[in-house]
Amino acid sequence: MVFSSPVFLFIFLTSVYILYRIIPGMTAKNVLLLVFSLAFYAYGEPKAVLLMLLSICMNYLFGLGMKQENRHRRLLLAAAVTANLLMLGVFKYAAFGAELINTIPFINVRVPSIALPIGISFYTFQAMSYVIDSYKDPAYIQKNLYKLALYITLFPQLIAGPIVKYYDVAEQIDSRTVTPEQTAAGIRRFIAGLSKKLLIANTMAAAADYVYSLSTAELSVPLAWLGAVSYLFQIYFDFSGYSDMAIGLGAMFGFRFRENFEHPYISQSMQEFWRRWHISVSTWFKEYLYIPLGGNRRGKLRTALNKLIVFFCTGLWHGASMNFVVWGLLNGAFMMLESYGILKPQKWLRPFRHIYAVLVTVIAFVFFRADDLPTACRFIGHMFVPSGSSVQTAMFLRQLTPMYLVMLEMAVLFSMPVVSWCKKYFSGKKAAAALDACSYAVSLVLLAVCIITMSSASYDPFIYFRF
Repeated sequence: MVFSSPVFLFIFLTSVYILYRIIPGMTAKNVLLLVFSLAFYAYGEPKAVLLMLLSICMNYLFGLGMKQENRHRRLLLAAAVTANLLMLGVFKYAAFGAELINTIPFINVRVPSIALPIGISFYTFQAMSYVIDSYKDPAYIQKNLYKLALYITLFPQLIAGPIVKYYDVAEQIDSRTVTPEQTAAGIRRFIAGLSKKLLIANTMAAAADYVYSLSTAELSVPLAWLGAVSYLFQIYFDFSGYSDMAIGLGAMFGFRFRENFEHPYISQSMQEFWRRWHISVSTWFKEYLYIPLGGNRRGKLRTALNKLIVFFCTGLWHGASMNFVVWGLLNGAFMMLESYGILKPQKWLRPFRHIYAVLVTVIAFVFFRADDLPTACRFIGHMFVPSGSSVQTAMFLRQLTPMYLVMLEMAVLFSMPVVSWCKKYFSGKKAAAALDACSYAVSLVLLAVCIITMSSASYDPFIYFRF
């Protein structure tokens, strides 16, 4: 079940929200959310629920063993991390590992065919954060199994994040309130995310999919750039749209999730980009991998190695492919070039800083989107080496439909913090009230447009469902 579907919007969400408001008591509300969250996941993959329940029970037992008086808690923590990574490795990386082994001469192992459970990367990391947080502070040990299960399965962020660390919501599971203002803000945030996905991301996806479906021999400079730029906006508005919907849904049920995107395309360096892009994953790796490895406390060489490990793992976390590994390492390489002063964008003129950050991001995302490394390299070559004919020009122009051009303008506009600028500009009480009233009207119009779009669209999952 996806957020951008009539089944979710008119049946699932309506039912769970009405029942949540009617049922008294926090325990009953939590049980209700747990049941509906499991149903939400089972709707798409009934068998995968068993794996998720196994993960919950396993980490619940590991968590109970993190009591301060347990002398073997460090060993138990290592076992917990190993078990979680092993589960993730079997279902996500077994086939990839077998293919790598088969590249060795005279070795031929069978490549297993294992279906990737939706959301396993997200809920595994959340489960690991609970165990690690319980190890750091035994006060976080959750003795009620259903509360831990609710944290891991909570449907707004179950499938594609943001990754919620246990210490961020531990208190909210036990006690939270929902005000009318919070509900209204949550609904508007959800509609904003839905609009990002259905109107901008899906329009960009049509152009990106068309270009990437062509053979590299059919590409020209305009076509290659069209595909690269379209995918740049597709992945941002697809994923940030999902995060907006998750944050909005959480607010409707009293949960406060942290922001996952802070307008990354306005960045002026790759270090700034990674402070703004997919914040929940980057902070997870920082807290649970980079710092335990030693962070920047053990000299420049060790710091560089730690960063390479983190970005290697970040790329691999996104998918079992060398493309994702190269994407991660490419981002990590530019991060290190900046941190060691080899590249100094802070000394450049502002427009050049911005062009640099966007250009690196566009090129890196080609590796993210292409089918394999050779295809990605050839694609990038066509972005910079003049080629093409009148046929390619016609193919390029056919993609520039009025809808595409309008949504491209919206993508550029809303890649910037225009909402924050408006709030700052209309800071007076009367102006702020007028802006707030206007936001309700805009939300209603956007919801109507989204409903019309949903009624005519086919199934279109979010990009991060495959991670």
